[in-house]
Amino acid sequence: MIDGLKPYPEYKASGSRWLGNVPEHWGIRNLRTLITKRAERDRPDLPLLSVAREKGVFIRSLTNEKENHNVIPEDLSNYKVARAGDLVINKMKAWQGSMGIAPCEGIVSPAYYVFSFRINNHAYGQALLRSKPYVAHFGQSSDGVRIGQWDLSIPGMRQIPVLVPSENEQAAIVRFLNHANGRIEKTIRAKKKLIALLNEQKQAIVHHVVTRGLDPSVPLKPSGIPWLGDIPQHWRIVRNMALFAHRVEAGIVDMPVLQVSLHSGVTAEELDQFGRPKRLIADATKYKLVRTNDLAYNTMRMWQGAVGVVPFDGLVSPAYVVLKLREEAFSDFYNYIFRTHVYKQQVNRYSSGIVSDRNRLYWDSFKQIPNILLPRLEQEEIVAFIETETKSISVAIARTEREINLLREYRTRLVADVVTGKLDVREDAASLPDEAPPESEIATLEDSEDLDAEDTSEEDAA
Repeated sequence: MIDGLKPYPEYKASGSRWLGNVPEHWGIRNLRTLITKRAERDRPDLPLLSVAREKGVFIRSLTNEKENHNVIPEDLSNYKVARAGDLVINKMKAWQGSMGIAPCEGIVSPAYYVFSFRINNHAYGQALLRSKPYVAHFGQSSDGVRIGQWDLSIPGMRQIPVLVPSENEQAAIVRFLNHANGRIEKTIRAKKKLIALLNEQKQAIVHHVVTRGLDPSVPLKPSGIPWLGDIPQHWRIVRNMALFAHRVEAGIVDMPVLQVSLHSGVTAEELDQFGRPKRLIADATKYKLVRTNDLAYNTMRMWQGAVGVVPFDGLVSPAYVVLKLREEAFSDFYNYIFRTHVYKQQVNRYSSGIVSDRNRLYWDSFKQIPNILLPRLEQEEIVAFIETETKSISVAIARTEREINLLREYRTRLVADVVTGKLDVREDAASLPDEAPPESEIATLEDSEDLDAEDTSEEDAA
């Protein structure tokens, strides 16, 4: 894709350590010279817009529960008006890249900044400001006393240098990036389909053995649970309270922080690109204590399988439920059960909330959900069988996921190199076919659907 692309013939210093040298003929202007703050309100008749790190600015659905993660107030008169082409910034998440160009006229949260943005090509402006070097600039201009919720400083933001090539060159950059992203997305979609097929194959193996056991000759009996069907005769149906106790212990300062993810279970907390702990609250004593081999789940994502085995003693978010296993239960076995499709459906039925996509499963409901109990040794044998039988599938999934991550890293780097003038795409853009994707399809960050559905709400960060 970048074969034949060369640097520009002449460069000059940009004055920014993140931008480095930039093409000699490009303009460099402080952001303050290109933006004007908007203060218009009281237009509840306009569509509601939202800002996301992965998507930029988009029209928010009032009925799609997958998008409607937060309660929308009845009175929208205080919401800010954003015109098409305006720059909208989530001031507490700018350091993560939560900003973008409004695709149409609408209203946004009063907690956002709205600016008119005077740049010839708004698609170029969006690709530029959401590129990795500019996320670093906005990160440098953000700070605060509350960890994970740094406010964007207006004075600092106004000094950010903006690269301004000619209007024709901006259009060429957008054209090239649209075409490049279309090709990358096509490859990523194909790899996602492969992963989905491999996961289905893996789930079929897991589901069969955790609900039927390893010996096909064992007599079966009705479980009395419609979604479970027949089970081996020596297995019992119990409620979760017979398998787990609720661990509610205050965290201890300086213990490692763990998180629950849909894909990898319970893992060590990671750092963001600025070396700051993700979603870490200021007072660690408000975290919950977890012990090795406990199970922990995200109350708002348990219905999706956000659960895992704790690998070592540590702390987890107060929004999680920590399960201490009773003697009869083997953590890895029940971790597999909780991640089966049929059990996630039961979890969803027992969860409650205002918005179904954000339904919570608290301990009081979780402990009532039916489950199966079989001899501890048999649980361990089933886990060993699953790990052996699915090893090659897991390796193939991991390899494909790495390939997708490399494609995304490549795209992120490509966007940054092109919008900051490290690569000259003018000739290539001129030779591209006319059927380029729409400008809005330029991607500068990872796809939202592949991010771990980790709770980043106020509750989890407070």
